[in-house]
Amino acid sequence: MSNLIYLDNSATTFPKPDAVYDFMIDFYRKHGVNPGRSGFDAAIETEEIVHNTRKMLTELFNGDNPNRLTFSYNASDSLNMILQGLAEPGDHVITTMLEHNSVLRPLHHLEVDKIIEVTHIPFDTHGYVDPWDFKKALRKNTKMVVVNHCSNVIGTVQPLAEIGKICKEAGVYFVVDSSQSAGVIPIDIKKMGIDVLVFTGHKCLMGPTGIGGSYVMDGVPVRITRFGGTGVRSAQKTHLEEYPYRLECGTLNILGVAGLHAGVKWVLEQGIENLHQKEIMLWNRLRTGIQNIEKVITYCAESTENQNPVLSLNIKGFESGDVGTLLDVDYDIACRTGLQCAPLVHVGLGTDKIHGTVRLSAGPFTTEENIDTAIQAIREIASIRR
Repeated sequence: MSNLIYLDNSATTFPKPDAVYDFMIDFYRKHGVNPGRSGFDAAIETEEIVHNTRKMLTELFNGDNPNRLTFSYNASDSLNMILQGLAEPGDHVITTMLEHNSVLRPLHHLEVDKIIEVTHIPFDTHGYVDPWDFKKALRKNTKMVVVNHCSNVIGTVQPLAEIGKICKEAGVYFVVDSSQSAGVIPIDIKKMGIDVLVFTGHKCLMGPTGIGGSYVMDGVPVRITRFGGTGVRSAQKTHLEEYPYRLECGTLNILGVAGLHAGVKWVLEQGIENLHQKEIMLWNRLRTGIQNIEKVITYCAESTENQNPVLSLNIKGFESGDVGTLLDVDYDIACRTGLQCAPLVHVGLGTDKIHGTVRLSAGPFTTEENIDTAIQAIREIASIRR
């Protein structure tokens, strides 16, 4: 493990900062109790961490009310609650071909059940959607637009402000999946016209797995789809309508919240712009280093602007899975191969027919030496005669 070159940060950032590990251990030893359910000191102190984390994330996204910031297992969990909680029979939903299955599958099930109709906006040769396409796709019954801020396959960052403006003018809800961007790309839900922002904690926010959530703007009518304990007004037969209880039931993953708290603090201390600048420099070093290698095909934009450090590639004559195995076994390089849970991206790229791509993604602890080793490894694999 000590020799591992980890280039799978789009799946989850690894390692986490030492401050995250240390805070989680110390917190759980001292405050591993149920928050807000009791009046003893440890429970009150635990609830303070939960609320402070809501407040920290609300400020990060430029929201107004920390109670509108709710926690869940991850972005997929929140997207299921949001999409199913907003969709009604006869609705039309616009999304893109850049989406992760956390969006595609809930929408598909709603469409198969004849509750909604879905339109998928394509992306251009550089990996970006055109805001004008959303305007052209609007119908009288369009309920919401759902967009992945940053592709987990090709790393392109989409023009949220322009799309959000179109949504506001049309009176449709704008839902954004920030799984690949929150913590490394600035997000302002007001300036971008976002009605619901969904995030996950274990990627760029540097928290652990098993924690994520959403921020829902006031006036967005997300129905309650889960019911259970909240520790508040227990005699009431119906689940509580107000936030944050509206989208939370049962005991929170308080260890996950604690880790997320420490992760966000670390990100803010480092500076989002600083983290992104370093990572995109590494991405560009990787891109330019492998694009001159014979037999290597890259699937990415040609500019560092509106881009995250995610790069997909293939080597002619090789299955992506075989390249991933060689990188792992022979070079101790961890990457992701296949369709990366985003099949329509590969349809757009044409890589669905060749079983996807090899995805390399840098993170805050990736070094220039790691990138140079990866470039040399790809060069050596590409030189193998097939």
